[in-house]
Amino acid sequence: MRVIDGMHRLLAAKLRGQEMIEVELFDGTSEEAFLRAVEVNVSHGLPLSLADRRAAANRIIASHPQMSDRAIARAAGLGAKAVAAIRRRTADVVPQLRARIGRDGKSRPLNSVDGRLRAAELIAERPQASLREVARFAGISPATVSDVRKRLESGLAPVVEPARAPETPADAPAATADTGDRRVEPGKNQLQADPSAALEKLLRDPSLRHKEGGRQLLRLLQQQNAVVTRAGEDLMEAVPSHCGTLVLDLARYYAGTWMDFAKQLDERVRMESRRGAGE
Repeated sequence: MRVIDGMHRLLAAKLRGQEMIEVELFDGTSEEAFLRAVEVNVSHGLPLSLADRRAAANRIIASHPQMSDRAIARAAGLGAKAVAAIRRRTADVVPQLRARIGRDGKSRPLNSVDGRLRAAELIAERPQASLREVARFAGISPATVSDVRKRLESGLAPVVEPARAPETPADAPAATADTGDRRVEPGKNQLQADPSAALEKLLRDPSLRHKEGGRQLLRLLQQQNAVVTRAGEDLMEAVPSHCGTLVLDLARYYAGTWMDFAKQLDERVRMESRRGAGE
C-alpha cells in the first residue's frame, strides 16, 4: 500500500479529516512501481530536479536494462544522450544485452548485423515468407528485412558496408566545380540565419498541410521559429533569476528531444539518398 503518485493529495485529504480516499491500485514489482512513479511525476506537479532525474535514470537502467535510451529518457525527463552517458558509466555493473525495447514496446537489436544475416538465411530458405514473419524470427524490423531482400535481389551483401571517404593526396586541390547535382546533401544544414523562408516553403506544401501529423509538425516548427525570432529580444529578460535553473533544464531537455528527432530523420534521408543514387 505504498503511494506511487499523489502523496500531496493524500496529505491534503488527511488534513481535511478524510478517512477514505479514491485510489488506483497498481499491481507490480517495486521496480515497476518506481518506474511508474518517475513517469507520472515528470509529467506533472513539482518538477524533479536534474539531479533527481539523473538518479532516477540510473536506477531505471539497473532495474530495466532492456529499455532503450530513448524510452528511459522519456520516463525520466532527460535526453537520450544523457541516458546513454549514464549507461556507459554503469556498464561494469549493469548487464549488457544484445537488444533493447523502445518506446513503442518493440524489441530491436543493438547491432543489426546478426539480424540481417539471419534474415538473409531465412529469405534464402523461405523466399515466400512475409516481411513480418522474417522480422519476427530474425529479431529486426520489417523495414530492415525489406532492405535486406532488395539488396539480395540486386546481388549485394545483406549487411550495409560503412561508406569510406576516397583518399585524396595531400597536395590535391579542393574540388570546387559544380557537378550539376542539386540534391540536398544529407547532414548538411541548408538554412541561412533566418529559417522563415524554409518554413514558408513547408507551410505551402500540400503533403504536409493535408495530414494531421503534418499539420502538427508545422505547428511545432512555427513555434520554434517564433522562439528563434524572439531569442535575441526579450526571452532572456523574461526569465526571473529564481526560475533560471528550471528554464535552463527544460531548454536543454527540449533541445535534446529535437536533436534525437533530427538524428532519426537524418538517417532516413541518408538511406533514401543512397537508394535514389542506386536507381
